[in-house]
Amino acid sequence: MAAYQFLAVQTRNRVGWLAYNRPPVNAFNRPMVEEVVAAFEALHGDPEVRVIVLASVLPKYFSTGADLKVFRSMQPEDFRSWVALCHGLARKLRASEKPLLAAIAGTAVGGGLEMTLHCDLRFAAADARLGQPEIAINFIPPIAATQALARLIGRPQAIRYLYDGALLPAQTALQIGLVDQLCPPETLRDEVQAYAEGLAAKPREALAAIRQCVTLGGGMTFEDGLALEAAWAGRLAESADFTEGIAAFLDKRPPRWSG
Repeated sequence: MAAYQFLAVQTRNRVGWLAYNRPPVNAFNRPMVEEVVAAFEALHGDPEVRVIVLASVLPKYFSTGADLKVFRSMQPEDFRSWVALCHGLARKLRASEKPLLAAIAGTAVGGGLEMTLHCDLRFAAADARLGQPEIAINFIPPIAATQALARLIGRPQAIRYLYDGALLPAQTALQIGLVDQLCPPETLRDEVQAYAEGLAAKPREALAAIRQCVTLGGGMTFEDGLALEAAWAGRLAESADFTEGIAAFLDKRPPRWSG
């Protein structure tokens, strides 16, 4: 795995951790976003990695969003390029064939938090605070958050959340569906690792099929979603793991998945 300036990337028991690491507060600049793209591609392409987790090295800061000192010197064409980079990352995250989880601790706002909206499940420390305050600078969250939020928590909740721009306590974030599970801060990483290892033990292709049919299919028409589901069902039916799964079930033994 390559060395990164603004990230800590490691693999443990087939779980790849992509952790933000730009002290003091994980403020994102363009090189940091570019590193996230590169690190995600590396983890996604690594056959030993079955699940990817977004996290932070800093216990008090998951992300404080974009580095506004950098924004101050950018021109409109720079912002268009920035948004194109962010949208490209969002597309990669949503198209992933590997499960994506998030371990959110501390203050989580802006771009780092937006990336988690494209994950399958978000685990948060019980004392975390989450928000999208971009309205305060006359901007919008550009890592496809407007689209992801509407699909994740529904239009009324999403538009109120973005209009207000306020930091939400983790319990409120759980109530509106912004996060899926709260954990004690001291056990957050261990709980996410344990859940990820459980996923890593499941058949790789079925996980990919479920993820893409739900994540990508959810943005399609119903008929197009059915076509995607049919394509995946056909692919799975031809797989060795499908044959093995049926045999293991009938023989009353644990399956021996390939890969």
